[in-house]
Amino acid sequence: MENKKVIVGITHGDINGIGYEVILKTFSDSSMFELCTPVIYGSPKVAAYYRKSMDIETNFSIITSANEIQDDRLNIINCCDDELKVEIGKPTTESGKAALDALEMALADYRNGMIDVIVTAPINKNTIQSDEFNFPGHTEYIENRVGDGAKSLMILLKDDFRVALVTGHIPVRDIASTITKELIKQKLDIFNRSLKVDFGIDAPRIALFSLNPHAGDNGLIGNEEEEIIKPAIEEMAQKGVLCFGPYPSDGFMGSGNYTHFDGILAMYHDQGLAPFKTLSMDEGVNYTAGLPIVRTSPAHGTAYDIAGTGEASESSFRQAIYVALDVFRNRIIEKEISAHPLRKQYYEKRDDSDKLKLDTIEEE
Repeated sequence: MENKKVIVGITHGDINGIGYEVILKTFSDSSMFELCTPVIYGSPKVAAYYRKSMDIETNFSIITSANEIQDDRLNIINCCDDELKVEIGKPTTESGKAALDALEMALADYRNGMIDVIVTAPINKNTIQSDEFNFPGHTEYIENRVGDGAKSLMILLKDDFRVALVTGHIPVRDIASTITKELIKQKLDIFNRSLKVDFGIDAPRIALFSLNPHAGDNGLIGNEEEEIIKPAIEEMAQKGVLCFGPYPSDGFMGSGNYTHFDGILAMYHDQGLAPFKTLSMDEGVNYTAGLPIVRTSPAHGTAYDIAGTGEASESSFRQAIYVALDVFRNRIIEKEISAHPLRKQYYEKRDDSDKLKLDTIEEE
């Protein structure tokens, strides 16, 4: 495997939130440049404003295109109007457009092979809406733009604690009708493959949450467990996926049983993310699995309430970069292994001695 620095494209997100603060704080540590080559898709003017107003000692180089990316430096490509106005702590249409402009340019450069991975700073899902962006969030938009027909899976993670979602950004009233056996199987398959390829786990163990309280109490509180979730688990188990449940989410998390699994598949957004963020908010990472692109983001949002105060922690953003680098390299390793698999070995007994034979047929 070629030992080169990974080029990390960073979108600045909502300029009125804590995006620039956590980005600049992250790269105030020069050791980060030993791990990757970062390029911000955003506004040099806004970056300079935050650097000065918050007294963050982070230097950067302004470039006009990804062809000019410099190693050992924080690079910034201007994606925005020079008259872009910063209104700290306020959601504005202008900040939403700036977030979308940066995201679009980063994805275009990814498609052209100019950057390796993308780390997105938080956006405001309302202000970014437009004719070009009619999606509930980053995950769905990126799937549409660079997914090549693949389906995505949102995974929130910190170290070995990983929570994925069957349904994502949909109204609560639509959850039960959206969850089907096929959808659970699809998400479980993506989760299982991601744990193997992206995180290097040979035989991942996945726990599934129930939809209803107490896992439906055998149909007393709901039938989804018996009619949808359990059949999905059984069918995937027959295919070799190590999946278990469904478990009631309250007791499962409260008892610490989550520590015995490599991943947890929750049925809906708050069921999985509320306990995750309670336990791992500060260093949690949002990873978009299932797509050709490697994309991560910090687990927090725009945090308008503390924007510009200097209180924002860069820990989650820093971890998002680490995860992107790890996944990117794990995928390269998996690709190399798949390209040169070991020959199948078996013993063939034709006489009184066991002779080791090598089958030259590659395993599927």
